[in-house]
Amino acid sequence: MTATQLWERFCAHIYKEENRTLTDEYESWAFGDDPDVLAALVLSGTKTATASVYELYAAEGEELPRVGAYSVILNTADEALCVIRNTRVYIAPFDEIGEEQALREGEGDRTLAYWRAVHRAFFTEELTAAGLTFHEKISVVCEEFEVVFRAEDL
Repeated sequence: MTATQLWERFCAHIYKEENRTLTDEYESWAFGDDPDVLAALVLSGTKTATASVYELYAAEGEELPRVGAYSVILNTADEALCVIRNTRVYIAPFDEIGEEQALREGEGDRTLAYWRAVHRAFFTEELTAAGLTFHEKISVVCEEFEVVFRAEDL
């Protein structure tokens, strides 16, 4: 199923269940280095947060995430798996990200040490590709979200 198809079914479901329509835009995207594993963590309820580098939004001309924004999560085959809605967005320096964010992201052993090691490497790679440099005080955009619709429930 494509992102557009899942979004249309989600909107139809919301209208039917709650007697309202959605006019909000949505984005469709896949998670970082291992989209299938990370999407499976989302679908299981283990992953309820994600993080990205603030500076890359400006470099790529993208708007910052916002509370209430919807996203269609894709796998590596660009198949739509679910719709999520942001419940919280905040910005913090990399070295001030806490255990709660690491736990919510649900990756590896869910510790802050694991989160920092993996994200330091991933952020360094992304920043280098954009001609930027990683440092411990770099601003990180943290998003918390909830799954609001699953393709598997259709």
